[in-house]
Amino acid sequence: MATVSALIYKQQQKNDGTFNVKIRLHHKNERRLIKTQYYVSQRHLDDKLKITDPIINNLTSDTIYNYRRTISKLGRALKLMSCDDLKNYLEGGDSIDFIKFCDEHIAMLKEADRIGTANNHRTIRNSLVDYFKKECVTIIEINSNMLFAYERYLRTGRIMKRKNHSGLEVIIKKPGLSDNGLHSHMKDLRTLFNAARAHYNNEDLGIYQIEHNPFKKYKVGSSPLTKKRNISIDALKKIRDCITEPGSRAKLAKDLFMLSFYLCGMNAVDIYKLKKDNLQNGRVNYNRSKTVRQRKDNAFISIKIIEEALPLLDKYVEQLHLKYKNNLGLDTALSKGMKELREITGIPNITFYYARHTFANTARNACGVSKDDLDLTLNHVDQRHRILDIYLDKDWGIVDEVQKKVVEFLTY
Repeated sequence: MATVSALIYKQQQKNDGTFNVKIRLHHKNERRLIKTQYYVSQRHLDDKLKITDPIINNLTSDTIYNYRRTISKLGRALKLMSCDDLKNYLEGGDSIDFIKFCDEHIAMLKEADRIGTANNHRTIRNSLVDYFKKECVTIIEINSNMLFAYERYLRTGRIMKRKNHSGLEVIIKKPGLSDNGLHSHMKDLRTLFNAARAHYNNEDLGIYQIEHNPFKKYKVGSSPLTKKRNISIDALKKIRDCITEPGSRAKLAKDLFMLSFYLCGMNAVDIYKLKKDNLQNGRVNYNRSKTVRQRKDNAFISIKIIEEALPLLDKYVEQLHLKYKNNLGLDTALSKGMKELREITGIPNITFYYARHTFANTARNACGVSKDDLDLTLNHVDQRHRILDIYLDKDWGIVDEVQKKVVEFLTY
């Protein structure tokens, strides 16, 4: 049976002469100390360091009573808990450092090669530190009132301190988040908070170290409508035919933008990951990174290597790995390259993702491709036909036909 008792440790006297009242927890032949909010001075102690102040005694007695009642409610679950587990459980949200949890969770995502998600969550972690102005934020500080105030904070312009790749501190001015940006940010924060609840709570044993859920009151809601991110065929031709300096970021952005279009809207991360083994029998075979964990077929797709795509694949497959450490490095180069392309072509606002949207828009509106065939070609998660997909093999000929129609529309 676990036991708790109040103690004063002489060696832990503070500079002002006071002592913090500690609760000593004994469980499974191990001892841990729980800090309380109560302090006493030497005049409130006898020669054996027993507390003589009746008010402090009553307060610590109440704390001990509550701890004992909490322990008794655990029942058989207590046998499965270590002394550290029990200490964390008794301390509850007061002891759980959400920033520390974020760091551990982000490290786990990186080990699983989920770099994009890890970086999104790193943004949340850093933003919380900026908001609270401290590196330690307890889980109980993440509550519904805080979320409403945090939303207002995110919508305003901010000045942030960050370290660059050289480890030097730089000042970054960032505008307030848009509706879409705010939705994505709060959705990622909810994901992190739910991950913390899953880590610290054990529903089977009735152990709930994080009892509150602020997202019951604060609703993230559905994603706002995204503005159209496609361009006309004439604009696409302007990108295809524009003159760029060899080896420049603009040249890289132009080539990969067109390669994405030719390969049915292939994402930059998947272009980066391509290896020679992915190119077989005149086709590009790969698993789409964005949805690979959401589908039983691991988001596999096979795209025909058309004449326009072949020289670009020969130029960039496995070469991107030599130039960029990871796909995030490529994303940075593409972002800068697309900025140069906007200046060269005079086409405003275009980003790399416009290639995928332009392919989809052209297929549907200019070539009359059905939504089902377009979903297959874009390798979307198909919620409507999950059961049907168990019985049907993928017909890559459908994808080839969509690709042919779209590229011919561009060409002729």
